[in-house]
Amino acid sequence: MPRPPRYPLGGVPQHVIQRGNNRQPAFFHQDDFRFYLDCLGEAAAKHSCEIHAYVLMTNHVHLLMTPCQVNGVAKVMQSLGRRYVRHINSTYQRSGTLWEGRYKASLVESEIYLLTCSRYIELNPVRANLVTDPAEYSWSSYQWYALGKSDPLITDHAVYLELGRTDEERRKAYRELFHD
Repeated sequence: MPRPPRYPLGGVPQHVIQRGNNRQPAFFHQDDFRFYLDCLGEAAAKHSCEIHAYVLMTNHVHLLMTPCQVNGVAKVMQSLGRRYVRHINSTYQRSGTLWEGRYKASLVESEIYLLTCSRYIELNPVRANLVTDPAEYSWSSYQWYALGKSDPLITDHAVYLELGRTDEERRKAYRELFHD
């Protein structure tokens, strides 16, 4: 069966999902989450991708990112996969694949859908019954958008910036999206 097509477009946001092999954990310790985010930040900077939202669950990852150049997402995910998997295999004396096949990506063409996608991503820990409020989960972009907690990984999308004239107005409007 042929592989699903990739979207090499630049400038169009994409929702990226990568699952642990056989839905097994891909993160084993708090340091793994930190290392993954460091690797993601470096790869995104190197390959000109903006990260708008993310959540790191124990066995999968969701990213909302906009590549500024053709094939940016593919290059970020390749770089990230090589570095992170090597780290995990070395740290935990394991071998073989960590991720289940290739990452999946879908285009986020509508500006309205961008905030819906961000909300979907950041509610993952709530749906998994890990927390009752997304603000309680450390490994997502929610704390940046809703609470203003520093997160150098995030680049605000224009759609988010339109939620208000000030940072506080935007944060309040963003929190309102999660009350439904």
